[in-house]
Amino acid sequence: MRRTAELGFLLALALVLSYVESLIPFSFGIPGIKLGLPNLIVLLLLYEKPKTGGEREAILVNGLRIVLSGFLFSNLYAILYALAGAACSFTAMILGRRTKRFSMVGVSVLGGVFHNVGQLLVAMAVVETFAVGYYAPFLILAGTVTGAVLGIVGMTLLPYLRRLEREGEQGK
Repeated sequence: MRRTAELGFLLALALVLSYVESLIPFSFGIPGIKLGLPNLIVLLLLYEKPKTGGEREAILVNGLRIVLSGFLFSNLYAILYALAGAACSFTAMILGRRTKRFSMVGVSVLGGVFHNVGQLLVAMAVVETFAVGYYAPFLILAGTVTGAVLGIVGMTLLPYLRRLEREGEQGK
């Protein structure tokens, strides 16, 4: 019951981060570039309890966040793009973490880059042309930078999150 409440809190926090992100005019003239603030929650869930269901919890919270924030702050197309990006991103992050060859920052960079790859693939299908692939270098660069920043923030926050978890378990 307690974990359900914690996941509800993390989902709410991810929604708040989605809203904050929607308010930030972050654009370099290239569609699809975002900071990815809500992905910090996914990253923390992946690393908080990697052996006890962190992957399932991360995908649940992220999926719910995408659908809810899509209906609250954008539209059905945004949900489609975000789900495609999340599927590619999550797959890359899981594989990267499981290989144990990437730090949390590296896994986050994989997530940022592959999120953009997933969205580009959907864009190519929607507009029925490969011409949108022109944006790939810019989106990969943006995914690398934002992924690295979020990974560094995640590495900074994770010890505090784990300490809170230990203190909560001791209080039971």
